Amino acid sequence: MHNDKALRGELRHVNIPIFVPHRGCPHTCVFCDQRRISGESDPQTPLKAAKTVEDSLSTLRGDCETEIAFFGGSFTAIPEPEMVAYLEAVKPYLKSGRIQGIRLSTRPDAINDHVLDILERYGVTAIELGVQSMDAGVLEQSGRGHTPRDVEMACQKIGQRGIKLGIQTMVGLPGDSLDIALTTARRVISLKPQMVRIYPVLVLKGTLLERMYHQGHYAPLSLEEAVHWCAQILPLYEEAGITVLRLGLHDSETLGASVTAGPYHPAFGELVASEIFRQKIARKLVDMEVKAHEHILIRTSPHLVSKIIGQKRSNLRALQNQFGLKAIKVLGDLTKEDFSVERCSEA
Repeated sequence: MHNDKALRGELRHVNIPIFVPHRGCPHTCVFCDQRRISGESDPQTPLKAAKTVEDSLSTLRGDCETEIAFFGGSFTAIPEPEMVAYLEAVKPYLKSGRIQGIRLSTRPDAINDHVLDILERYGVTAIELGVQSMDAGVLEQSGRGHTPRDVEMACQKIGQRGIKLGIQTMVGLPGDSLDIALTTARRVISLKPQMVRIYPVLVLKGTLLERMYHQGHYAPLSLEEAVHWCAQILPLYEEAGITVLRLGLHDSETLGASVTAGPYHPAFGELVASEIFRQKIARKLVDMEVKAHEHILIRTSPHLVSKIIGQKRSNLRALQNQFGLKAIKVLGDLTKEDFSVERCSEA
């Protein structure tokens, strides 16, 4: 991917993540493990944040567009003097041009004109809001402590400042359904963010959601359900021209060890992409009016072969069973990122 960008003369985007304390968050969401977070043995400080930036910059090549990213908590909900201290610590890197932007994540109800004045003064270029859902009932059952109206107001204020807007949503929260999740996606699109992240809900150890799960008050989505939901949601954002930064939580040993239940998969985004291709190919086969025992050839780019085949050839098996096909062959001989479907004498 880096080489492709280099050939096109594009800069590689790099985030330098700085995980800030959660102690400013005024609510305990059912999916959040506050006890583990508050028990950090090596808490973050502005001085450590500056060292993280310095260490990271020393390893980066010159063909990068670099942002400092304050993640892991509700940045604008921490006490103002502490928030300003973090911004002061990284300000020199932005001023000198060694980084090109500052992004942060926060809650919709932790955005107001005073906060935005501060963020603008320190050169913040992107704000990601933890929206999770645009359904009032889902937000209430999840203990979010904010409303859809709070989201709308925050997005409007951020947009008026010319700061890039990102929105993070979750699928499978208590009270959620596919219809609600699709409605959330459509309402998010209407807020005109430049980017979104979509996370299927996982039941993590030490959370209220884990207690609800063990008591029989909450049932997480299965992996198949989560993939099915996201395969319908993702195209809505793509059609609206909104960048999907991430689909599924970043895989790590810590995350895997913390999951009690839910649709956890280290390559969740790949599963969703494969499902979307399966649906597209199925629609083409319907239009072609294929008959049982026919041979089908799918041509695509080398980059898309694995997504079209599916994990452990799951897409090809599903399509063969659905249409009674004799065989399906996939060739990665196209130069463009697309695919074609045709009949052939044998596969």
